[in-house]
Amino acid sequence: MEGARLILVATPIGNLGDLSPRSVEALTNADSVACEDTRRTGSLFSHFGIAHGPFIVCNEHTEKAAAAEVVKRIAGGQRVALVSDAGTPAVSDPGRRVVEAVIAAGQTVVSIPGASAVLVALTVSGLVTDRFCFEGFLPRKGRERGERIAELADERRTAVLFEAPHRLAKTVADLADSLGSERSIVLARELTKRYEEIWRGTLGEAVEHTSTVEPRGEYVLVLEGAPVREITEASLIDALTAELSAGATRRDAVDTVVSMTGAKKRQVYDLALQLDDMS
Repeated sequence: MEGARLILVATPIGNLGDLSPRSVEALTNADSVACEDTRRTGSLFSHFGIAHGPFIVCNEHTEKAAAAEVVKRIAGGQRVALVSDAGTPAVSDPGRRVVEAVIAAGQTVVSIPGASAVLVALTVSGLVTDRFCFEGFLPRKGRERGERIAELADERRTAVLFEAPHRLAKTVADLADSLGSERSIVLARELTKRYEEIWRGTLGEAVEHTSTVEPRGEYVLVLEGAPVREITEASLIDALTAELSAGATRRDAVDTVVSMTGAKKRQVYDLALQLDDMS
């Protein structure tokens, strides 16, 4: 960790015992610290007896200015640590613009791993962990929200999402409406904290659960991937017929069905020709 650079330091998501000795050393030796909230970071530093240099406020409103300040300080020979309020900075937290600016300036970026709500929830979920995707917070409303949820309907990988307690019930209900009530989901809250809770069930059961239990604390949602659809000649013909009836050209219908099903294009094209011969 010698020399001027940006050091990303993951901080505890709840249990303070998760801050590693290496992280404490890096924070102690940093010349400056960029953080979301000086009070929260100050409390963390006080707990561990970390003497620190000046704080640079880096939140959603100040990140652009903070990025420029960090680049300036590194150019002046400083080691600058970047932390968020909890977890790994730059992942659903401020920091990405800072990293981009430092890299663009040709300066060094290193990361010290630590607590991750994504991985904690994923590994205790009991769902498939070999392949997964991280969606963060869904858009709160509008077309973009609908499009993101529609993408999850066909996403075969396990998906991990974040949600605030006051929006949990709506998000679960929206997922159930689009993905069906049988898809498995895990609701994890207050991870690593005293009142940590892991709830497992189907989306239909989750709708009922969130309507009867007051959600408290930040949530991580782990969603089962979409089931592999059986591809039969009949199902491909049905899909082609639906696309053609909606006004799609043969080429567009073939491309859409191939994209939806993963079937071989030659097979779908031949079926489209058969439909032409039958019409």
